Amino acid sequence: MSDLVDDPAVTAANVALVERFWEALGRRDFAAVGAMMAPDGHYVDVPVMELDPGAFGPAETEARLRLGLEPLLAYELHPGPIVASGGYVITEHAETWTWEEGASILLRFTSVQEVRDGAITRWWDYLDFSALMAAAPAWWLEHIAPGYK
Repeated sequence: MSDLVDDPAVTAANVALVERFWEALGRRDFAAVGAMMAPDGHYVDVPVMELDPGAFGPAETEARLRLGLEPLLAYELHPGPIVASGGYVITEHAETWTWEEGASILLRFTSVQEVRDGAITRWWDYLDFSALMAAAPAWWLEHIAPGYK
């Protein structure tokens, strides 16, 4: 049976996977997050996908997360509501990013994830990217500019 069918057992399993995913991200366990992506799974920040196609698969997802989040002084994920149907799991959450004393932002996200065969095939993040760019220190912007590849 396809994971996209609205079967309560499939939906519950997909929500459980996404909850583990967010728990791993909250711990900054980038390898665990990447491991939950399908080999061709796509992760992108939607506001910039015209300029940056995002990451594909576990290794690129892990590398992309490391690039942006690993250098932070602190990172805190604030869980929010989850809505799911079949293979689609949509979450609303916030993240506090702290680069250094006095440089911090609370970012609000809506994330759309598609799950098939126990792996995430699509993770698209919707956020106020201009707020992130305005809050980020110059050293971090220079750090992420070359990309993760």
